[in-house]
Amino acid sequence: MTLPARFLDYLHRYESKDLDGIAAMLSPDVALRDWHLSVRGREAVIAETRKNFESASSLRIEVLTVLERERSVAGELRILVNGDIELFVVDVLDFDDEGRITAIRAYLGRGD
Repeated sequence: MTLPARFLDYLHRYESKDLDGIAAMLSPDVALRDWHLSVRGREAVIAETRKNFESASSLRIEVLTVLERERSVAGELRILVNGDIELFVVDVLDFDDEGRITAIRAYLGRGD
């Protein structure tokens, strides 16, 4: 599977709230950083992802752009939370040699 395909698979699992599927994609020392927090380690990332899933009754992710570089893939996303909260986000995922996610960085933007 190509890295862009892995990136899209991750987003699909996130949109579906597939916590087990996401956990299987993470390296043991994965790092997560967004506009609110920074954590390291699979269990910490899973815990933060679980919190996001529990706080949203629904998630819809529209991929606007995908860019690839060596071991990284970035995507501009339009995320609809609970049907009425619109977020424009850039996610950057880094991968190891086995295709596991080693870093997730999310940057909040604007829609205009």
